[in-house]
Amino acid sequence: MKSIFINGQIYTMNPMEPIVQSIFTQNERIVDIGTNEEILHQWGRNGAKIIDLEGRTVLPGLIDSHLHISSVGINSQELDLTNVKTTDDLLASIRSWAVNMKPGEWILGRGWDENIFPDRRIPSIEELDKVSPNNPLFLPRICGHAFLVNSIALKVSGYHPDMDIPYGGTIVLDSSTKKPNGLLLETASVIVSKHIPTKSYEQLKIALQAGLQKALSVGLTSIHTNDPNYLGGARQTYRLFDELINHDGIGPRSNLLIDYDYLEEMVTSGMRTGYGNDKVMIGAIKLFADGALGGRTAHLSEPYLDDPDNVGNAMYDNEVLFQLIRDIRLQHMPVAIHTIGDQALIDVLDILDQFKPSKYRDRLIHVSVLNERLIQRLSSPNRIVDLQPKFVSSDFPWIEDRIGKERARFAYPFKSLLENGVISAGSSDAPIEPLNPLLGIHAALTRRKAGENHEGYIEQEKLSMYEAIHLFTVGGAYATNEENLKGTLERGKLGDMTVLSHDPFQMESPDELLTTSAEMTVIGGEIRYQR
Repeated sequence: MKSIFINGQIYTMNPMEPIVQSIFTQNERIVDIGTNEEILHQWGRNGAKIIDLEGRTVLPGLIDSHLHISSVGINSQELDLTNVKTTDDLLASIRSWAVNMKPGEWILGRGWDENIFPDRRIPSIEELDKVSPNNPLFLPRICGHAFLVNSIALKVSGYHPDMDIPYGGTIVLDSSTKKPNGLLLETASVIVSKHIPTKSYEQLKIALQAGLQKALSVGLTSIHTNDPNYLGGARQTYRLFDELINHDGIGPRSNLLIDYDYLEEMVTSGMRTGYGNDKVMIGAIKLFADGALGGRTAHLSEPYLDDPDNVGNAMYDNEVLFQLIRDIRLQHMPVAIHTIGDQALIDVLDILDQFKPSKYRDRLIHVSVLNERLIQRLSSPNRIVDLQPKFVSSDFPWIEDRIGKERARFAYPFKSLLENGVISAGSSDAPIEPLNPLLGIHAALTRRKAGENHEGYIEQEKLSMYEAIHLFTVGGAYATNEENLKGTLERGKLGDMTVLSHDPFQMESPDELLTTSAEMTVIGGEIRYQR
């Protein structure tokens, strides 16, 4: 297929040819770029399809370097709690959903966040039982590291006080009754979640398709997504993506992060990092080193300011973590490790320093709480950090209650990371944050919520427009060692482009990003979405 895109304001993110008007693609690759006259004169007579961009802005295809796209699709079919503003609203939403459920059916959903409730109160198990008297309940918090359950769910799980709880997990008890209060933390959720009926292959495929189509609609041409726990393991995850993207032509290019639990399954299937093609490829092996700041389970080097006896949760002791990383390295694969707290990152880097790098870069996901020494340790050609700029607008100012203003100075320090040469990529962690990459770019620029009117939380860590877009283009390509294939618009690279309704580099205010939309998503020179 031959395509010529003309009359565009095309930002290539390549300093050698920063802005062009026209691009010619053939067989998914960029053959030539230049002015309208140059490209039409050279290539316009060879049967190429001509697409008139009508002056619109084009960026290299936007890349989300860390999300859970199947969960985005699944969540669209379940109880969405991302917009509840009070404890009463949360309970009312559950009650309304339960009315339409048959007795015994599971009520599933996610997205609640007590930090935005006026009183920050999490409902009690008695309240949950009242609004869901006939249905087991399992509702992950917005971060996915804390979970609400009711008494029926605990009964289904066979809970008893002497039950073995997976390492790193906690069943929170009521301080007076010493019985479960309805809140599970981290791996304790497994005692309930393993009893939730699994979805059929077709149900999963429908949900995944919905997530992939949503990604295209917000301008994403590539995603790095972690899904085996939602899609039934490594083999089935690859099969679903392969059918939808390679065979049905639905969705952006997808790099699949595979959880450590499925490492043996991968090895016996002959799958390694790099297995697949440039549309669907196996990526790094995913591990969790700690939890999240919202539920005070991120592993810190010093206690939480608002919980002085707590430093958070390590998912593994260091000997076990060493063995897990060793297992991955024996298969010559990179790791992608969730590390939010500074102590979690210290432990992970101490272990990684004992191994030779793999062919692909290791990925440190989130790195939310840092210090100057840790930033220096992250600066390596063999490491990349997956950042979520939208976390800043979601977590401030309450993060200062958790860790204090002094430590919060190095919470999400994007500018410091870039200035110290840390290879960085931008992402949403959807469905934890909205999938739209323009919202992440806005958060990196402003470090505040939409509608707020101040100079930004930790103002010195704000990025420029170019730096923020770089995270979601060039940075995303580096995360999967594909910097010679995508991330910029250059001859020989993939013809992946995101066409926007407004020009980010000509905006008087970054808030204009909030009303900017993806007009067209182009993958390999082919229009895969058009508004």
